[in-house]
Amino acid sequence: MKNLKLAAATAVAGLIIAATGLTPASAGETLDRVMNNKKIVLSSDAAYPPQSFLNDNNEMDGFDVDVAREIANRLGVELDIITPAWEVITAGNWNGRWDMSVGSMTPTKARAEVLDFPVVYYYTPAVFAVHTDSDASSIADLSGKTIGVCGGCTYEAYLNKDLVIDAAGTPPFEYQVDAGNIRSYETDTNVFDDLKLGDGARLDAVLSAEPTIREAIKNGYPMKIVGEAVFYEPLAVATDKGDPEFSNKIKEVVQSMHDDGTLSKLSEKWYGTDYTKPKS
Repeated sequence: MKNLKLAAATAVAGLIIAATGLTPASAGETLDRVMNNKKIVLSSDAAYPPQSFLNDNNEMDGFDVDVAREIANRLGVELDIITPAWEVITAGNWNGRWDMSVGSMTPTKARAEVLDFPVVYYYTPAVFAVHTDSDASSIADLSGKTIGVCGGCTYEAYLNKDLVIDAAGTPPFEYQVDAGNIRSYETDTNVFDDLKLGDGARLDAVLSAEPTIREAIKNGYPMKIVGEAVFYEPLAVATDKGDPEFSNKIKEVVQSMHDDGTLSKLSEKWYGTDYTKPKS
């Protein structure tokens, strides 16, 4: 989910360092700032339902936002939310502009060069969907078809059969589709909009995160899921490099949310199922 192009993120990181001379925070700096100010700043996305979005009251809402609120609550601090570009978040070298990302980020070795991933908080399944008028009834029916995905996402890598998710605990997967044509888009919404035009009009199928597809269906998109999940992504809280005390504190807090069932309850609230445990 949201596993955008790592090369671009790394390039942005280099530009930030070169232009500003910034260096990662010294040990303890972030944790001290958060606890002294009684405030933790979250970087989030205002248009990524049901993970994070502006609700009818023009307030940030969603699964990721609820997780962040609970982290802040257990730290005894207030939560502030800002919405920088995704590429800037994944570039690292935040320099205190925000303290953590609870943004459904896939932890990879490349990203770990500029960010820390103290803890995985849930696992999202990737599924195929087709237009409701489609005759496809199984994943095998999608081979040779035109399939839409968000560009640079893990879903595109899956269709290209070069998907690498190197986080610990990642469930194994197999490639089940030989796409006839892969069309990449800027966002999942753009993908769904093209499928909405009709079966085979521009796309025969899409591949995306199950909760994102289900949210689109809930909002009136004429789609239906085909088959079971083809792979699961571990999604982690991200922190900036340079403050192991802060990362360890976040790990401790989120682990307590795993242990007492809070994360499972939040997952059930937003998704109707428990995505917080890895699937085999």
